[in-house]
Amino acid sequence: MKVLGISGSLRKGSYNSMALRAAQKLAPEGVTVEIADISRIPMYNDDVRAAGEPAEVAALKAQIRAADAVLLVTPEYNFSIPGVLKNTLDWMSRPPEPPFDGKPVAIMGASPGPVGTARVQYDLRKVLVFMNTFTVNKPEVFISNCAAKFNAEGELTDEASAKFVKDLLVSLQALKSRLR
Repeated sequence: MKVLGISGSLRKGSYNSMALRAAQKLAPEGVTVEIADISRIPMYNDDVRAAGEPAEVAALKAQIRAADAVLLVTPEYNFSIPGVLKNTLDWMSRPPEPPFDGKPVAIMGASPGPVGTARVQYDLRKVLVFMNTFTVNKPEVFISNCAAKFNAEGELTDEASAKFVKDLLVSLQALKSRLR
């Protein structure tokens, strides 16, 4: 199963991007995780879309269509979805042929605080309902107090968090199988 991973953070030292790279390494047999770059997606403007999708948007839509499933890994900004990720999802939800339609999706996030991205994951689920995805419900992966769970090289060192990440990918694989 080919999974496309998207980080909701553009920061070079992002814990969420580190968690996404950890998912690549922790992927169970038969699962590969490719990482998409959303840093060049322009601000959504329907006039621009109507005139023709920007190349970066069309390329990401093609990547999502080619994937069997999507993994969203995101921080929580102001109790909700980071603007860069919401902007990307807005582009992906528009015609023609929105690529998330019917796609299995998993969500996880890392946060330096104790709540560990619970609120953003709730908000993402609402957006993903509109986008007609099938979203993994369990396990919920909230990597709280994340600064202590990654080493200086950006590797996830917390065994409990690593188990949750792996279990999430197993659940995503099972969801994809059930949808066939």
